Amino acid sequence: METRRADPRYRRGFGAIRKLPSGRFQASYVGPDQDRHLADDTFAAKADAEGWLASERRLVDLDEWEPPEERKERQAREEFAAALTVQSFASSWLQESAGHGRLRPLTVLDYERILDRYILPTLGETKLPDVTRNRVSTWHDVTLSSAPARSRSKAYSLLRAIMNAAVREGFIPSSPVQIRGAGAARRKHEIEPASLGELDAIVSAMPDRLKLAVLLATWCAMRYGEIAALRRKDVSRDATEVRIARSVSFLPGGARVGPPKTKAGLRRVAVPPHVVPLLQQHLAAHVASGADSLLFPGAKGGYLHESVLYRHWDRARREAGRPDLRFHDLRHTGATLAAQAGATTAELQARLGHATPDAAMIYQHAARLRDKQLAENLSRLASELA
Repeated sequence: METRRADPRYRRGFGAIRKLPSGRFQASYVGPDQDRHLADDTFAAKADAEGWLASERRLVDLDEWEPPEERKERQAREEFAAALTVQSFASSWLQESAGHGRLRPLTVLDYERILDRYILPTLGETKLPDVTRNRVSTWHDVTLSSAPARSRSKAYSLLRAIMNAAVREGFIPSSPVQIRGAGAARRKHEIEPASLGELDAIVSAMPDRLKLAVLLATWCAMRYGEIAALRRKDVSRDATEVRIARSVSFLPGGARVGPPKTKAGLRRVAVPPHVVPLLQQHLAAHVASGADSLLFPGAKGGYLHESVLYRHWDRARREAGRPDLRFHDLRHTGATLAAQAGATTAELQARLGHATPDAAMIYQHAARLRDKQLAENLSRLASELA
């Protein structure tokens, strides 16, 4: 009887095992994807190779199979995610967001402050998968109980953004930060718009080179960072329009220029006719002739630091009898005046550079309240004259 030479490849019902010249065994099989897949390593014994094939076959039968290469990558990712803490992930997320320009420099500083003060002391060392709804609720109701309402909402919103990013990255299946209404806070500082008389008094009390800054903040509803970054080339030839293309932030390391707060912040704003002559006078008296010359340069060149403006602003607002009025409130004043003048929500949104109409609607609401007050005043006047 003829004896057949032993085949170095042992064929089975599922997969194949091959004995290598080294004496070790290599296992492989054709998966549901019709590709051949090899075991990551060879086996010292044939039984071990058969065991690996059996485990792969079981995954196929249970409809839980995925290519070993992808499975290995997923498992490595899950192990990495399991070791990630809130602090380590938040740090990498913040760096990546800042590096890609998704967060403004001042926003990064604000987030770092909120993390250090409100989030990391309690949740920093917690592994991402261990951040549960109950843990978030306890953090919000206990740890943040003594924080100001505005800080509580900002801290909650930041944690929500971090955990949503972890979901997008595939590190956790869903976000546990889901407390209804926790990310919203009522404005504690109720803004009382400046009257026209108060505005005139404030402008008169400001240095000549800074009067226009107050006017632009009010009548063009601009932020100070946008005003400080204005250059001669941003003003139309007839001074009837101002282009807002950039904003400056004042950081500990110095001034940093970038795009406006939102994409909608890139805009052109029409200058009210009564402000046009004042803008022209400012250009002639305080701005160098070059197209890149700043409208409000610092004493030693460069951008005018906000602290310089605020020093003069503080004195001017007190002289006008409005020590409560912040410079940023001028933007609110301008938006309210525009709403009273009949601006639609879309027009307010475009003029102020808001990304959504929600904020613009606030000013229309303020205008309606003011109209109601005017109606009541008219009734009182009618009563007095009767």
